[in-house]
Amino acid sequence: MATGKKGELRKIIAQNREARHEYFVIETLETGIELVGTEVKSLRNGGVTLKDSWADIDDGELIVKGMHISPYEMGNIFNKDPRRPRRLLAHKSEIRRFAQQIKLQGYTLVPLSLYFKHGRVKLELGLCKGKKLYDKRATAAERDARRDIERALKTRH
Repeated sequence: MATGKKGELRKIIAQNREARHEYFVIETLETGIELVGTEVKSLRNGGVTLKDSWADIDDGELIVKGMHISPYEMGNIFNKDPRRPRRLLAHKSEIRRFAQQIKLQGYTLVPLSLYFKHGRVKLELGLCKGKKLYDKRATAAERDARRDIERALKTRH
């Protein structure tokens, strides 16, 4: 369990750790996601992969593509295609603002994490800019330096 911005409880289902390595996250947006019952049951079992997923704006709607939700074992005929595009629920003004950012500045929409919040499934979507190889090296060097400093402080006390 993790706490969010205002202290609400979040049960994290999946995180896209690779996204923070590959992209600079400019801004985040919490969206709802349109699912069927067997998909929610599969999420409760942890059967989801965000690794190769991305979001797109089609006809003024946010759509997440490439997200794999494993079929629910007990779902039989009610199971849907594991990689089907799923609609994200956000305000029109937020969608328009993100559409402008993507169009003008070449940003990408990447799912960062999927979690339960008050019994509902939420997806944290990031407006991201791709990192170059030298940016990735700088981030790794900064992380290593921070780790060394913490280690030195720990041994000093």
